[in-house]
Amino acid sequence: MDDITVYGLKSCDTCRKALAELDAAGKSVTFVDIRTEADLKKKVPLWLAAAGPDKLVNKRSTTWRGMTDAEKEAALTEEGAVKVLCALPTLIKRPVIEDGETVHVGWAKAQKESLGLSPKL
Repeated sequence: MDDITVYGLKSCDTCRKALAELDAAGKSVTFVDIRTEADLKKKVPLWLAAAGPDKLVNKRSTTWRGMTDAEKEAALTEEGAVKVLCALPTLIKRPVIEDGETVHVGWAKAQKESLGLSPKL
């Protein structure tokens, strides 16, 4: 069985929910805190290549709301997103889940199904 790595924040409710559901489904999961444990300079470019800045940048976060329009515009380009997301990891939409070579961003029905979890009735 492939190991699934979940990148997120320990205090994030969505990350905790994803971890609980993956654990309940019997998946082997490793959690990595994006603020303290993740090698963002290595990971962010890979995640951007897989998902793009539009999905990876959390436009609902407090960090995003505090940015200027110019900073927001720059954050939505590949090059700008690498710089901003490495400097401000709370701006990364969570969780980021690596399942082998596949990268999932967020925790919604599509991500759950892709990871082999049954949708709740």
